[in-house]
Amino acid sequence: MPGHTSSTPVLPPTERRNPATFELDRLRTPELLALINSEDATAPAAVRAALPDLARLVELAEHVLAGGGRVHYYGAGAGGRIALNDALELGPTYGVGPETVVAHLAGGPVAGSAAVEDAEDTGPSGTPDDPVARDLVIGVTASGRTPYVIQALRAARTVGAVTALLSGDAEAPAAAHADLHVVLDTGPEVVTGSTRMKAGTAQKLALNAFSTALMVRTGRTWSNLMVAASARNAKLRARAVRTLVTACDVTAERAESRLDACDGETATALVSLLADTTPDRARTALADGGGRPFVALARAMRADGPA
Repeated sequence: MPGHTSSTPVLPPTERRNPATFELDRLRTPELLALINSEDATAPAAVRAALPDLARLVELAEHVLAGGGRVHYYGAGAGGRIALNDALELGPTYGVGPETVVAHLAGGPVAGSAAVEDAEDTGPSGTPDDPVARDLVIGVTASGRTPYVIQALRAARTVGAVTALLSGDAEAPAAAHADLHVVLDTGPEVVTGSTRMKAGTAQKLALNAFSTALMVRTGRTWSNLMVAASARNAKLRARAVRTLVTACDVTAERAESRLDACDGETATALVSLLADTTPDRARTALADGGGRPFVALARAMRADGPA
């Protein structure tokens, strides 16, 4: 590398200059946008290359949840906020909260809406949500060098938790503290070091895929329909009614009536309609089946018969 000496620090790929964008500030707007778009298009390929390791991460998470543990995300800056959003969206989509997947953001809750960049230079402070031995901790850092993430992974290993890293550098120092390293090799950014761009896009795609696969594998869907979330607002209620109409082959009126009888719990209404049983029996079957509708339906069908 020109100008490189033994005293020059080796930068992670996400912090290096991108030769394709040296003339960035001289481009007309259409050309500038086309270049950004072209670079963005490499993010899905980076995630595809990481799918075998991402599949192993889903399997680790399945095992952890089956053992009563939780999944923890740790991140800072843009990567941390992407992880935080992924965890928060599991609530309205799958009825899953921090009892299952919890996000820890450097700088605390305020960093979710405002940059607190110096917070990433220190480790997490202790909270009641800290990982325990039966948990899985996933560090999210484009550079693989963020002190907050490194210290979180180190602390997690100390208590015996399983650890994983999502980074953009195969040689990331944080990988020394991870049982599994998922590398999203997006390379240098359009604007040097602006990892909210390609690296952030790849992180979002990877975390979306990870959490969606985990929810499907743990029974939070019926076919490709959302059934685990409660109908807490008009949009979710309308979606729940459509789901019940489709899955149970009933009228919208009957779906709405059963949804009301089940206190807005879509999965309970689904099992109740398909098994022709009471909401209480359906709810019990779901609890006994670990929240999995297909398991709950079989249990409800084996119960004392139709209500």
